[in-house]
Amino acid sequence: MTSIVPEPRLWSAYRALTGKAVFTDLTHAFRPGQPHFPGFGDERRETPFDLDRGDGFTVHRYTLVGQWGTHVDPPAHFVAGARTLDRIPVEEMVLPLVVLDIAARVGTDPDATPTLDDVASWERRNGPVPSGSFVALRTGWSRRWPDPVAMANRDEAGVGHTPGWSAEVLRYLFEEAGVTAVGHEQSDTDPGLAVSAGDHSLEAYVLRRDRWQLELLTNLDRVPEAGALIVATWPKPQGGSGFPARVFAVHEPTRPRAGAPVGRDG
Repeated sequence: MTSIVPEPRLWSAYRALTGKAVFTDLTHAFRPGQPHFPGFGDERRETPFDLDRGDGFTVHRYTLVGQWGTHVDPPAHFVAGARTLDRIPVEEMVLPLVVLDIAARVGTDPDATPTLDDVASWERRNGPVPSGSFVALRTGWSRRWPDPVAMANRDEAGVGHTPGWSAEVLRYLFEEAGVTAVGHEQSDTDPGLAVSAGDHSLEAYVLRRDRWQLELLTNLDRVPEAGALIVATWPKPQGGSGFPARVFAVHEPTRPRAGAPVGRDG
């Protein structure tokens, strides 16, 4: 006689979560020739074994820096002796996702940064920014990928005009709201005007607080500003100071916000 065994609770929760959920990839596919920091050099990709050459399998050899494409920056990226990738616990890789949207302002001012008024407006609609959450800055910049000239957006003097975070918003998120991590669509935490002057103080602020961040996210226009979960994963190199990440959001069906460009995978 076969007894009826209740389904394990987490399996039931999984079915309830995924039954009507949408999975949105927030990751650019990386490849040689994509936009990157000039000092890093380009990716090299070789095929030591290839089915097309008659080998029994295909294997690629990748030569690239850790900060390549959509990637994670652990504290050790800027802080000696700080947490490396293998020391970030998996519990931090599944978090509530907050999307702070300034894309409309960036559309007319590429140097735009978020303000405390933007955060206050988000909180009036959704309640307080959750402690332990991941906050993504939506700027619409990912629609420029993979054009390196459009991503850098330099003027005749070589100064980059790209959006970025602001000190006041990052201080609020980390020191008052208590978020776990942040991310953004552009290449840098700091706006282009600061980066062009050699100023990476906002990125240093994030990492010196023993927090981590994701850079070069995409498809943030396809997820709601509140209510989603973000899943961020990466390999586990011992002592690693950065690596390409695979990032996605799980959320209820939603329509892109009015005027939002359709995101695309690179």
